[in-house]
This record gives sequence, C-alpha cells and structure tokens, in this order.
Amino acid sequence: MDYKNITVAGSGVLGSQIAYQTAFKGFNVAIYDINDSAIESSKKRLAKLKKNYRNDMGASEAQLDAAYGRLSFHTNLAEAVADADLVIEAIPEVADIKTAFYKDLGKAAPEKTVFVTNSSTLLPSQFAAATGRPEKFLALHFANTIRINNTAEIMKHPGTAGQVFEDVIQFAEAIGMVPLPLHKEQPGYILNSLLVPFLEAAELLLVKKVADVETVDKTWMIATGAPLGPFAILDVVGINTAHNIVKAKAAATGNPKFVELAHMLKSEYLDKGKLGRETGEGFYSYPNPAFMKGDFLKN
Repeated sequence: MDYKNITVAGSGVLGSQIAYQTAFKGFNVAIYDINDSAIESSKKRLAKLKKNYRNDMGASEAQLDAAYGRLSFHTNLAEAVADADLVIEAIPEVADIKTAFYKDLGKAAPEKTVFVTNSSTLLPSQFAAATGRPEKFLALHFANTIRINNTAEIMKHPGTAGQVFEDVIQFAEAIGMVPLPLHKEQPGYILNSLLVPFLEAAELLLVKKVADVETVDKTWMIATGAPLGPFAILDVVGINTAHNIVKAKAAATGNPKFVELAHMLKSEYLDKGKLGRETGEGFYSYPNPAFMKGDFLKN
C-alpha cells in the first residue's frame, strides 16, 4: 500500500470525521463538496472534532493543528482528485446521485486512483461500471464517531482486484481502524445488516403509534443494559440518512408503512431542521437529551 494523498468526497457528518481521522494519522487529505456552503459547514464540524480529539484521544494542540494543516478544501472535483491515490466517497445515500458522481469522478481522477464507497446499504457492484475502473473499486464503510468506534468494513465486489482489496485493508489499519474484510457482497455489510433492521423496527413502532420515542428507548436500555436506545442512535446517525434509507425501501417494496414513515421523517423532522444531534435537535434536544437525565430509566 503506497497511499499518501487521499480525497474525501462529501463533507457531511461522517465525511468530515473520515477526513480528519485520516489527516490525524499523517495523510494529506483533500475534502471535496459541491459548493462553498457545504465546505463552510464542514469547517465548523472539523472545529468541533478538534475539541473531541483533545478530550477523547488526549491529542495535543500541536497534533490537532498539524492534522488540520494536512487538510485542503475544494469545490472543483478535478482539483480535489488531481493527485489522489485513493478517493473515499461519502455522499448522500441515493443511488442516482452516486452513479452520476462516479461517472464524473472516473473522468476526473488519474488512472492510478482507487475509489471506495462509504455507502451504508448499497452494493459496490451497483456502481462498478459507472466508475470506469471496476477493478479499482470497492466499499470501505466506517461507523459513526470513528475515532472511538473504529471499525472499517472492507467489502469487494466480484471484479475488485485482489491487490487493491489488500491495499485498502492496510490503509484502514494505517488510519487507526480495525479492518473487517468481507469476501462476499452483503447489503448493509455486517454492522448495518444488524443495525438497520433494529432501527427500522423502532421507527415503525413510532409511526404505528405503538409507543413514543422515550418509551421505546427506555424499554431497550432497561431490558438490555445498552447505553443508548434506537432513537438516540438515529440522532447520531442523522435523520437525513435514515430518511434516505427508508425512502429507498418504500420505493422498492411499496410497503405503505415505509411510505408513511418516510413522509413522517421528512415532514416532522427534516422540514423542521431537526436533523439529529449535529443540529441540536432530532428525536431529542441537545446538549441535554432526556435519555441522559438521571431519572430517565426510573418510573
């Protein structure tokens, strides 16, 4: 593995984390997004991440500043990938958007560049042809709060070159992740094969009016000893991501409950700016959500 220059395409909640973690581990990182507004939002996220790395990782100011100094910001794709050894795609979980992006990326990136998708539910084989370099394309999926939840699921498709697969495994380890190789395509990899049905089950309880948010989370936390309930987890993941996944499932299955759930997430949360923990409000209000209060698990 001889990667030095990394481009992260998409500077949202997880894209910003991937970029900073990679820079923190010594790589040069170009952050690409579609406009200046998105880049400015990323810079605000990165400023918060510096504080988190200080508190959670014991990082010094010199380390934090050095990591930030290895970042560059771009709204021109060709400039962002001009010298990229690896491009990590972390754009919205919408198949058409990803397909269009890979067609543009394939034309803009040097021949040497390897592409990976951070898609949480979609398969690399869905986009392999669009990249124009299927042998240099695979999936690299991170969990949220990657500095602490440092898993990296590496999943190849049938056309991925064996050496490229091994190189991405080495890269994941080099940026402080625990590499988890998947040798066969699986929607949702390992983590989301377990997590997404769990979160959907909670959301359906809400949309069916079986129980409210706090009751569902309280049930899970008391009965299993888990530190977070499903709706608290959804606030970390981001309600926009949850909505994209549910919307796609509604379109694929026609299940009226998923249609209703997608509508509810959009009208009651996204349209009201309630995107999750990052915006200060989602299913809970932050920085002092109800589930963190001392009496939450009591009668």
